[in-house]
Amino acid sequence: EQHTILRQLRHELLLQYRPILQQGAGPIRVMARMVAELEKRCRELHITEEVMQDEIVNRTIGDVNLRLITECEGEPGGPGDYRMMAEELGIALPNEDINGYVAPGETYLWLRNQMLECERLLLSEGFDLRIYDILAVGNPVLRGWLAEEMQRWGISVTREQVYLGLGAMDSINKVLCGLSQMYREQGLTDVAVLFPEPGFNIPEWQARSYGYRLLNYQTLPEDHFKITASQLEELLENDPHIRIIYLTVTNNPTTFAYSPAELDAINAVVSRYNAAGREIFILADLAYIGTGKPEEDQARMATFTSPDVLRHCIFVSSLSKTHSLTGERFGWVTVGRADIAAAIAAGWSNSMAALPADWQLRYMAYVRLIRARPWLVEKLRALYKLRRQRFFAQLQHIDKEQHLFEHIFVDDDATVYNWSQLRPGEDAFSLFEKAGIAGVPGSGFGYSDEFVRFSIGVIPVPEIPLTIP
Repeated sequence: EQHTILRQLRHELLLQYRPILQQGAGPIRVMARMVAELEKRCRELHITEEVMQDEIVNRTIGDVNLRLITECEGEPGGPGDYRMMAEELGIALPNEDINGYVAPGETYLWLRNQMLECERLLLSEGFDLRIYDILAVGNPVLRGWLAEEMQRWGISVTREQVYLGLGAMDSINKVLCGLSQMYREQGLTDVAVLFPEPGFNIPEWQARSYGYRLLNYQTLPEDHFKITASQLEELLENDPHIRIIYLTVTNNPTTFAYSPAELDAINAVVSRYNAAGREIFILADLAYIGTGKPEEDQARMATFTSPDVLRHCIFVSSLSKTHSLTGERFGWVTVGRADIAAAIAAGWSNSMAALPADWQLRYMAYVRLIRARPWLVEKLRALYKLRRQRFFAQLQHIDKEQHLFEHIFVDDDATVYNWSQLRPGEDAFSLFEKAGIAGVPGSGFGYSDEFVRFSIGVIPVPEIPLTIP
């Protein structure tokens, strides 16, 4: 009976929310809000959690909640016990029960001690976080550490070319703000930003707020939803005002990553225009570099290392997805040219008087933790892969029974998502009604609603035998 009541509630909410989406509201927020309201109504009617878990699977948001990890491959406490990651990453409180694993909380306490040590280190270097930092780009010690991390990829920069940000979104916003100020000083009134679609759309809203003209380009499924060098060449030729290219090296939502050859070809196009006197920057979003195979990510990053390429690049990095630290908001910007770094610094000083003191200390403590435990990123990558494979098998199983999908794409072994194409006549709403899985329509990423993005992050994925076509 509770299953029937829940399905009726779900149907009613779908009828209510579908017009809202069609009116142009943000699809990610619409879907997440609809699921939240459904869960709220179910609890008001005292529908059991077990029934809700059967009928409502929220795959709209990408974050991995370390406290909700249940997967344990092999012996409890062994290398495949992913429940321990909340302890290993310092999230779990002392004696917190993580689905049967009781965390000692040692890492949680260690991080706090490291914050104390890092503040002493900064004071010994003559930098006091408790007063204004006029430039607001972050303390020089941490920026130096992050410059060293970029150097591990082969990116030759100093700390003067690294600025901190409150996650990737804030970092992108500050870059766009700083560049817009630079362009105003140069007397440029028409500056276009190229956004290949489908793609993460918040930078589009940010760019629009700073007065940029947006050029959205629909990529093709046959190109694995990636812009090609020849397409870029044509776009740059046809629009002489394109000065920024937003490039997600490993893509959200599609899960496909640019190959080294594809990146080399794109960089060659941009380098030719820069050599001819037309300054074009690649704003490279590296949010998911580190979630892919290490040797493949290293090869991708190697395409940016030559001086002729590095000079037109601005990189945005984050620990949110690579280390599942989404709530901590640890981001940074690396600028390929020192003069451009200085020119866009206004994006920081005009937005805040100083970056938060304790946030910087916690950031420093986490950098020390990650350096002390280099295996963390590989363990988290293994969890992502496990969940992606299980979810792929789950979609196969659903499709075998209900024939909802035209194409379930196999990812490039990276990110925390699945990108799939629905059959004609289906959309994210009908999928939610028939299968109980809530994803984000393609329109949330500037694409067609015949596509849908699912997250494998927030909640675990049930195990179903996997068949790779």
